[in-house]
Amino acid sequence: MMTTEGKTDLYPWGTSRRFNSYADYFRKRFGGRLQKVSIDAGFTCPNRDGTKGLGGCSFCNNNAFNPSYCNPSKTITRQINEGIAFLERRYRDNMGYLAYFQAYSNTYADAAKLHDYYYEALAHPAICGLVIGTRPDCIDYEKIDLLRKISADHFVSVEYGVESCYDRTLERINRKHTFGDSVMAIKLTAEAGIHTGAHFILGLPGETRGEMMDEAGIISSLPLDSVKLHQLQIIKGTGMEKEYLSDPGLFNLFGFEEYVGFLVEFLSRLRPGIVIERFTGEAPPRMVAVRTWNGIRSDRVSAIVEKRMEELNTWQGKKWMSE
Repeated sequence: MMTTEGKTDLYPWGTSRRFNSYADYFRKRFGGRLQKVSIDAGFTCPNRDGTKGLGGCSFCNNNAFNPSYCNPSKTITRQINEGIAFLERRYRDNMGYLAYFQAYSNTYADAAKLHDYYYEALAHPAICGLVIGTRPDCIDYEKIDLLRKISADHFVSVEYGVESCYDRTLERINRKHTFGDSVMAIKLTAEAGIHTGAHFILGLPGETRGEMMDEAGIISSLPLDSVKLHQLQIIKGTGMEKEYLSDPGLFNLFGFEEYVGFLVEFLSRLRPGIVIERFTGEAPPRMVAVRTWNGIRSDRVSAIVEKRMEELNTWQGKKWMSE
């Protein structure tokens, strides 16, 4: 924690919040809120189309998070227009929008096709950058070069679905890539000067709470700019739902209070320079097969976590240097 003249209780990221928040990151960089407009450009994944496997990851059902306006039958421009109209009804203070290529693996095509998709989005007058969700085994030097060139004039963030730091877990959930693949992709992207993010699921079957906590140190060692943390949810229509119904005892899902306590400790061990995009995932109630929480929204979770951190006099990175 730092103190400057006229301001007290400033943390290393320059605000009085006890974690390095995504919203504050954009306010500092752009002067206000930037909202993501989700796009489904019709990509698939290598473990869905047979290249590496079929059926996809055992936890995944894109219908659980894809907004209703997202449909690959619509042009990217039309999805952006409909998405902005949707978001303007909910948020009134947006400075601009980021085109969020969200569904499936959004670098899983040749670089020429990606060029056309990305630049169609950037041609929209309200779009000031790209957020690209993908897998670590769907990136290469040619695609990184494309993204590096785009990032010279626009904000570009690549979000890798890492999910776990443990190969046995990745095999169990049918990821069809290794943690080593994730490390290589993250380093390649960061070295190109591109904002690099990663997604992790907390509570995957077979992992102890101690192993999950140890991931804070592993994540801190990577050249990541941001992370998304997500409690495991059992989503209808997935392989994991079948696994759960077959043997619920294999799972140890987080209760809400336990998850809050876990996050507070996890954040204290996480490098303070990493921006926290979110703490939870939100799927429509109709898509959730196992209800462990009572519909607590992600913004409310963030407030509760921060309040608990205040009560315990802790903050992101407090224990990081001692790890």
